[in-house]
Amino acid sequence: MPDRVLAAIRGQPWAIVPEYLAAIEAVAMRLMTAPALEALRLDGHGERHDHLLGAVAAMGVRLEGARGATVRDGVAALPIFGPIFPRAQSMSLSSGGTSLDMLAADFRVAVASSAVSQILMVVDSPGGLVSGVAEFADLVRSSAKPVTAFVAGSGSSAAYWIASQAGELVVSSIALVGNIGVVVSASTQEAPDQNGRRAVEIVSSNAANKRPDLTTKEGLAVIRAELDRVESVFIGDVAAGRKVSRDTVLQDFGRGGSLVGAAAVKAGMADRVDTLEATLLRLARLRTTAPTGQRRALAERELEVRHRRAGVS
Repeated sequence: MPDRVLAAIRGQPWAIVPEYLAAIEAVAMRLMTAPALEALRLDGHGERHDHLLGAVAAMGVRLEGARGATVRDGVAALPIFGPIFPRAQSMSLSSGGTSLDMLAADFRVAVASSAVSQILMVVDSPGGLVSGVAEFADLVRSSAKPVTAFVAGSGSSAAYWIASQAGELVVSSIALVGNIGVVVSASTQEAPDQNGRRAVEIVSSNAANKRPDLTTKEGLAVIRAELDRVESVFIGDVAAGRKVSRDTVLQDFGRGGSLVGAAAVKAGMADRVDTLEATLLRLARLRTTAPTGQRRALAERELEVRHRRAGVS
């Protein structure tokens, strides 16, 4: 069973901090004392997530119809914590995380709810599987209601892909954002396996790219071309969300690394440095202080979206 799970992990592209991918593989192999897991236990993310979950819970009451979102003063808070997976079942690959299908369902509930005027995504994630991220990023970018992303500890890779689509991106003073890029984990058979047998795969004659030989330049080029295609979508979405050129993303947004707090704001990757509570209070005030014309425009946009979903022209 662990080998099949590991094969599933290594068969898909990830937009994640590499250390976390190593940790997910360790969990899949049940190597609970692996160095990658020990390093994560010491990075403070567990305590930070507990604190953030408490903060989100304290933001108000559970949003009616949602599973993980809360609402207070017209602001719906959606947590995006831990590794990101397309479905809840996939989270068995790790010790927790965020399910995109559940997150998307909560997001749609928030957009449709008359109790919600602003959406706040609270982010602390190293990224995750690529599958489904572009679709959710588009959902955020085209939202009928204003969306703000607040990055507390880490908004990396797939998490930054999503957060960059918000109308405003706020970071804490120590938040890490960026890590733009795509990675795939793989292995090659260098020696006989533990049973004394060498693993062998035979691929049909006209499907050499189904199992490229990673010990050759040609095989690596096949994998890298696939990753580059996904990365191109990633970069395009970030550029659209942050309203900058692709070249700006390539040159100024960390080059695959991360920027911290104010440095991320200076580079254009985020809009301001603030705290979670201050951000929530500011968004709540916007509900009552926005000019009448803006409130009317928001209401009209919400109505248009609801009619479109209901099939009303």
